[in-house]
Amino acid sequence: MTRIAGTPAGRRGWRWVAGWLLATGVVLCGADTWATSATTHLRIVGYVLDASPLPHVSPDKLDVVNYAFARLEPGGEVIFPSPTAGGTLAALTGLRKGHPELKVMVSIGGWGADHFSDVALAESSRQRMADSVATLIEQHDVDGVDLDWEYPTLAGAGIGHRPEDKRNFSLLLETLRARLDRLGAAHGGRHYLLSIAAADSEFVQGIELQRVSRSLDWINLMTYDFHNSLTPTTGHHAGLHLSDVAPAEDRAGDKAVAQFLAAGVPARKLNLGVAFYGRAFTGVDPAHDGLQQKYARYAGDPSWRELVASYIDKNGYVRHWDARAQAPYLWNAATRSFVSYEDPQSLRAKVDFVKAKGLGGVMYWEHGLDRDEELLGVLDEALGRH
Repeated sequence: MTRIAGTPAGRRGWRWVAGWLLATGVVLCGADTWATSATTHLRIVGYVLDASPLPHVSPDKLDVVNYAFARLEPGGEVIFPSPTAGGTLAALTGLRKGHPELKVMVSIGGWGADHFSDVALAESSRQRMADSVATLIEQHDVDGVDLDWEYPTLAGAGIGHRPEDKRNFSLLLETLRARLDRLGAAHGGRHYLLSIAAADSEFVQGIELQRVSRSLDWINLMTYDFHNSLTPTTGHHAGLHLSDVAPAEDRAGDKAVAQFLAAGVPARKLNLGVAFYGRAFTGVDPAHDGLQQKYARYAGDPSWRELVASYIDKNGYVRHWDARAQAPYLWNAATRSFVSYEDPQSLRAKVDFVKAKGLGGVMYWEHGLDRDEELLGVLDEALGRH
């Protein structure tokens, strides 16, 4: 959560004023007003997949939990495909009892999730989705929703799409923002959060970035997966900067941030994404210890826990550090295997970048991949919270 400046009494004072303004008909300007009340506090947003049992979540180490995922139906209704969703959300919202500033949001969509284009097409279906979201929020007592449409105007993983998505996405978010504000007014001036997950490069061509940012509390930048099974070479999948051996058109975290800032998105509304998993490749050409090389086979996405247990300086894998990209990688000369990943050193570099650029904070995918919370602890400490 973006915290309000001042003492606890000052925070209560802000909520009283907000409630009075809403009750007397003075409308607060949604996410923009909320953003202007931010202090220099840097947020940590973590995605948590529905699981049974749920991994341990330390509520004092992050500000926002994004439950993943709810699903959008063709008619605009939002449902939970997992039969354990209710219990998972109850456990997550229960964490607020001892940590009332923790926020729990529901993320809708994900890779391959469909029907966004159809629902966003008409005012009636946009409103049905907004009403369904409001019902979901009340039923589960969550603090807002996060939309993960991958991606407006693009085919993605075979999803429906059309050129009109660009404008319709803006309209959908504006409909949601208005509905959340009405819901908040009915609950004593409570502010319900609205965010999106977004990628960079060609993916932003399908979004009116400056317009949508006005409806949003923040944007979670997916500044990872730059190299994966769909790319022709290895490379840093979550590099902060381009490597010396990377082509100029390659993607990197700093380039993504610059693209969003240039489009008029306020820096405080951007959360830099970090990955708690790696990308592995085999049959890799050996030049540059496998960095930025062609490969024979994509070999999976080991979690941080797996990387520590079986990869980093183990079983023939040697850790290297790319000072230009501010990213680690592993090279196994015997098996010609390459792994790109994040570690404490790269996370600290990203936190320094977030501070230097005045960004809102960091987002990570995904909590269950760091079950001992080692990487989360690094983020928490680097942001100066403990």
